[in-house]
Amino acid sequence: MQPKIIIHGGFFSESADTEEIRIAKRNALINIVTEAHEYLQNNSALKTVIYAVSLLEDCELFNAGLGSQIQSDGKIRMSAAIMDGFSKKFSGVINIEEIKNPVFVAEKLMDYEDSVLSGAEAQSFARQHGFQYYNPETESRRRSYIEKLSESSRVGTVGCVALDAEGKLAVATSTGGKGFEVPGRVSDSATVAGNFGNDFAAISCTGVGEDIVSAALAAKIVTRVTDGLSLKDACDRSMNELKPYDGFAGVIGISADGEVYHTDSHPFMVWASYAGTLEVFS
Repeated sequence: MQPKIIIHGGFFSESADTEEIRIAKRNALINIVTEAHEYLQNNSALKTVIYAVSLLEDCELFNAGLGSQIQSDGKIRMSAAIMDGFSKKFSGVINIEEIKNPVFVAEKLMDYEDSVLSGAEAQSFARQHGFQYYNPETESRRRSYIEKLSESSRVGTVGCVALDAEGKLAVATSTGGKGFEVPGRVSDSATVAGNFGNDFAAISCTGVGEDIVSAALAAKIVTRVTDGLSLKDACDRSMNELKPYDGFAGVIGISADGEVYHTDSHPFMVWASYAGTLEVFS
């Protein structure tokens, strides 16, 4: 099986992103997907999606990890999840604070029966396992918060789906939230609506979390592939079901037979893939 990978960095904001930011995001995604694809050659899909998402979390251009959105009370709370298509194990953290890479805490939880933790308990678990204090706030985020902007240049989420040489699939997704939300709001990223995979397909979502949860989007797409639809048909049918309520979402995915696909409901999601050749949003 030829290893394949696709990543996303949320949505491009036509009202907030400059051409300079667009180019910077494109270059960042190229560098990250290339590095992650090289990593995938000698590592499992599971290890690779964790690695790729950690690189995305470390890039302040995207809304995950460093540079996450600030909530209405002035705090940053992040969520991340991982799912191993082979073992069907799902783990995640919801609304965790003061951590550099939430995806690494989700990785640690893969070894535990209670594999999804939230809030202060997620942070306590992280501290007990050696994750040190880290402030993910950037000057840009603080400025946006103070000015009470409703939109910024790091809209959305980050995610990665990978298919390894053994034909195993995995997916990871991470987010800093939508910004200015009510504290305690739960996004889709650490749920099966936003991050799901099995032996047949794996999907990572970005967009408005409430819309994605309402559609059970990632799990629905994977179920349809499991039931025999192609990845493209499963994604397109599921995305069409967002239209009655003008749902805002984008998805990336890979199927067990090597089909790689991405689509979105509003232009446009930023993404990059390496499936024999490098491709990136234009």
